Amino acid sequence: MSRELNVEALARVEGDGGITVTLDGKKVKSVTLDVHEGPRLIEQLVKGMTPADDLNVVPRICAICTLSHRYAALRGLEKALGITPPEKTQLTRELMMLGENVESNSLHTFLLALPDFLGYPSAIAMLNDYGDDVKRALRLKKFGNHVMEVTSGRIVHGENPIIGGFGKYPSRKQLDEIRVKAQELVPDAVRDVELFASLEYPAYSEAPMVFMSVNAPKKKYGFAGDTILISNGKEVSCEDYKKLTNERVVPHSFAKRSLYGDKTFTVGANARMINMGKRLEGQAGDMFKEHYNDRWLKNPLYNNLAQAIEMLWSLEHLPDACEVVASLDDPKIEQPTRLTGSGTGAVEAPRGTLYHHYEIKDGLIDVADIITPTAQNLDDIELHMKLAAERMLAEGKSDPEVRLGLEMVARAYDPCISCATHLVRLKRV
Repeated sequence: MSRELNVEALARVEGDGGITVTLDGKKVKSVTLDVHEGPRLIEQLVKGMTPADDLNVVPRICAICTLSHRYAALRGLEKALGITPPEKTQLTRELMMLGENVESNSLHTFLLALPDFLGYPSAIAMLNDYGDDVKRALRLKKFGNHVMEVTSGRIVHGENPIIGGFGKYPSRKQLDEIRVKAQELVPDAVRDVELFASLEYPAYSEAPMVFMSVNAPKKKYGFAGDTILISNGKEVSCEDYKKLTNERVVPHSFAKRSLYGDKTFTVGANARMINMGKRLEGQAGDMFKEHYNDRWLKNPLYNNLAQAIEMLWSLEHLPDACEVVASLDDPKIEQPTRLTGSGTGAVEAPRGTLYHHYEIKDGLIDVADIITPTAQNLDDIELHMKLAAERMLAEGKSDPEVRLGLEMVARAYDPCISCATHLVRLKRV
């Protein structure tokens, strides 16, 4: 007899999505992650706009990854306009990305994912038993927000990073405050890593995975680059992003899906650790070496631990970044050297690789193409949820246990469903 297991609203993620498991007796016929968010048509809205106007629209795709969208757009637009940003501009943009990483990873690990592992319905319900951890999460998130505000002008949708530079660079006093506070918060991030390293990661969803991330320059760990690393050993120019993402439509979701060849793949903190983890320095590097194992290569739940280690790296990296930025004179804003051209910006948003591609003609946007991390992860999420459902049902797990297991898999990817800009209206016949 056929029946369905439904998670009508997937809690503790950004956006509106649900999970449907279709069963035929004890056999799992299908598992779908259904995206209910309606089309916003961002890529069409910006067509005909100036690059500066586009830059003010596309970060509105997401309030969590607002600076990732702005940075990816900046990289793509500046390539198209023939602009090479000055050193201080590049370093200050790195600084803002470190802040966004701390803000987003602290939110996800402590407040969204941790309740599942500890058996609580929410972070609020954890207060009596894990009050210090919840307070720690809020401290880290507040600090990340502060770095974003100082560098971009506002906590959300800051306008300070502009084409060719910044409207205003952080002052020495602001940078010193960030440097000192980051050092103070390192023990909080260490506690996050220790906590997630101590958790039990169920094996229900395990299967070999393919990982993609940008290749940060100079063999360093980082959040931006012009080539893409694949865990199969290949490296591809970000300008060839379409060959990596191969988008397609599915009937049960408003969001397009991506496959690498005919295989699902993963982007995110785990992918960055797989591809660049050996480059980590400091305590983050030591903790990665201590806690990394082969299960990272097949279990999506380890993305939670990867985010914790990455947040620690961001806090450790912030003081030096602040010192270097403070030591440089404020440069002038670089101007376009051409008004017609194309370029692709690839950055690592907290949830994974984000692409912004632009074609500019006579100073106006002619083509905009934006591919978000969640849109790339959706197929992989469904694959690992299906494996988890099959194995949990085979072991006789109850429906509530299966539902929780599937939600944990989906949440491990830290999906931002609202970010799916490639949305289509489907008509079923």
